[in-house]
Amino acid sequence: MVLSQMTTGSTMPRRRLGRNLRDLRTRARMTTRTAARQLEWSEAKIWRIETGQTSLRSLDVEAMCKVYGAPADVVAPLAALAKETKARGWWTAYTDVVAEGFDIYIGLEEAARQLAGYEADLIPGLLQTEAYTRALLRTARPAAGATEIERRVELRRTRQSLLTRPGAPLRLDVVIPEAVLRHRVGGPEVAAEQLDHLRRICDLPTVRLRVIPAGSDYHAGMETSRFAILEFPADGTTAPEPPVVYVETFTGPVYLDKEADFARYRAAFADIASAAVDARELLDDAVTALA
Repeated sequence: MVLSQMTTGSTMPRRRLGRNLRDLRTRARMTTRTAARQLEWSEAKIWRIETGQTSLRSLDVEAMCKVYGAPADVVAPLAALAKETKARGWWTAYTDVVAEGFDIYIGLEEAARQLAGYEADLIPGLLQTEAYTRALLRTARPAAGATEIERRVELRRTRQSLLTRPGAPLRLDVVIPEAVLRHRVGGPEVAAEQLDHLRRICDLPTVRLRVIPAGSDYHAGMETSRFAILEFPADGTTAPEPPVVYVETFTGPVYLDKEADFARYRAAFADIASAAVDARELLDDAVTALA
């Protein structure tokens, strides 16, 4: 698949619409409980709408705008935006292998112009070779059949094409501990191929991979779990969508979009990166250690 030929889906329209509707409700000084009561909906539905997790009909948007007392010139653009929330992204073809909630991340990743992140235990997914991914999946999902594993590999391979997307490749800035380079995932041959791949991908002008040397002093990554900070481009008519922080927890993904959360994770990433060096400085040592 070529990303430039795919549908971008509804993730960003849903987020934009939800943020605008939340702003209207806030300006009306209305709680989600009050809004839900007046619309005869559940509070959970209001929350899903405002966090961009569900599509919406134009009629529903008009009803919300009426309850919130929105100006007439605001209603039509939001109702039009509601139609975009029903678009299907390319990743919907992989719903059988996409974990619950992760489809939101894929949509955000596809729309992002820049991703900065920390991965504590594994090579980041966007930088994995197919053999490394297969080895991980066979270990993490022993009950998965060959077809499921290949579907998951294909999904990851398609995501990786963001790094070479024509015209607007994703700018990737990630940090990992040195120990990640030393893991023999899949055995020595698979691990060696993965390290060679990292050498090559470090030559891409849009990819920056840094490594925290073993024995380093304290850094913020020792307290955070893995996370990714996604930032988005302006579309030419509106301001960029606010950044999103993706945090992967044992019970599922968490998406943070408050300015205070972004600032805190941005500071954490800066602290983590300050303890790291260019990956190429340590890749040769890691290759030697495999021998």
